[in-house]
Amino acid sequence: MNTKGEYIPGTCNIGPVETKARRNVAIISAIISIGFIIILPIIHADKILRLFLFFPATSVGVGFQQWYFHFCVSFGMKGVFNFGDIGKTFTVEQQENFKKDRAKAKKMIFIGILFGLVVTGLFYLLPL
Repeated sequence: MNTKGEYIPGTCNIGPVETKARRNVAIISAIISIGFIIILPIIHADKILRLFLFFPATSVGVGFQQWYFHFCVSFGMKGVFNFGDIGKTFTVEQQENFKKDRAKAKKMIFIGILFGLVVTGLFYLLPL
């Protein structure tokens, strides 16, 4: 983890303020996911509706990583970083650093989607 609060290509591209925002998204997405898991079986909703868990579960998977790694997927894909107030970004100037950021972002997206698929698949298969 970056304790100095500085941009490290492919490792850390957001500071404490942005990290807190990613944490909040991860927590809200987790609450929504838990809500799906609790409410859908209680109301005897059609089993196909369980597949909609994929979206908040994937958001949990991506959001938690952004919080943990201090790395914003969107910023990584765009080639920017921010260690100040929300809304202010700085461009990654070196192409090699941009490539590292984009590779990290793609890996995090993949892991988030995989997490969403596993959670949704397990929920769908539960005999509730």
